[in-house]
Amino acid sequence: MSDAVLSTLPQPSAGGTPIALVTGASSGIGWETARLLAAHGATVLVHARTTGEAEAAVARLVDAGVRRDQLVELAADFTHLAEVAGLAGAVVEHYPALDLLVNNAAAMAPERCTLTDDGNEVSLQVNFLAAHLLAKLLRAPLSAAGDARIVNVSSSLHRTASMNWSDPHRVKRYSRVAAYAQSQLALTMATADMAPAGSGITAVSVNPGLCDTALLPLYGRVGAPAAEGAAEVVRLCLPGTVVANGAYFDGGTLAPTAQAVQEERSQKRLVKLADQLVGQAA
Repeated sequence: MSDAVLSTLPQPSAGGTPIALVTGASSGIGWETARLLAAHGATVLVHARTTGEAEAAVARLVDAGVRRDQLVELAADFTHLAEVAGLAGAVVEHYPALDLLVNNAAAMAPERCTLTDDGNEVSLQVNFLAAHLLAKLLRAPLSAAGDARIVNVSSSLHRTASMNWSDPHRVKRYSRVAAYAQSQLALTMATADMAPAGSGITAVSVNPGLCDTALLPLYGRVGAPAAEGAAEVVRLCLPGTVVANGAYFDGGTLAPTAQAVQEERSQKRLVKLADQLVGQAA
């Protein structure tokens, strides 16, 4: 198990309690999603970048009324793909069935093009490649759960984006808005592939709306409370909400996507690229 992952993972309950992994759950929509899923009775694996941030998030959840035995801290820095793989390995080791994966972790693209130690533009890695890798490495426990769901927290900015196939890290011509939008386009495009036919998994993506989170400065507007965005995310997690694989929601409404999301050739090209970029971590 990676040192970046806390070693206090409990075994799943014998009573069949749903198990949900929420990435980027230390604040904002992720934290509120964890709180709401716990209110629905789930055991929530609360992911944060560091151990301290994960512990602090869990402490705040307990203060908000969540039972401590419903919460598990997990830490992994998504700017390091080895830590993403370590996180997945810890979940696989302790949870043979995983009912929900909420890919919420996201980072603003910085002012200047910044590459991770893995060689990827930082927002592309944190916002998309980490989710792609988790979906691959967690496929076995997700399939074992039966009717598991993956919910990708995307953005309406994906509709403004285009994939820069020749320079996906945008080293030659960088724009922080273009880089961030591309990461969200990639996440939305790859959603259907995260739940292949026969896997027993359904994957959807959602724009939770403009909320008051750490990403708000990128949009430069006033945002709604993060709890409102989380409510839209959690609605798609609930078994009573009927969804089709690969669907995209804008708030509570099924919505059109960027054209590239519907292009099978582009989807296959993206998955091939993503597999190359995650490399040995997969």
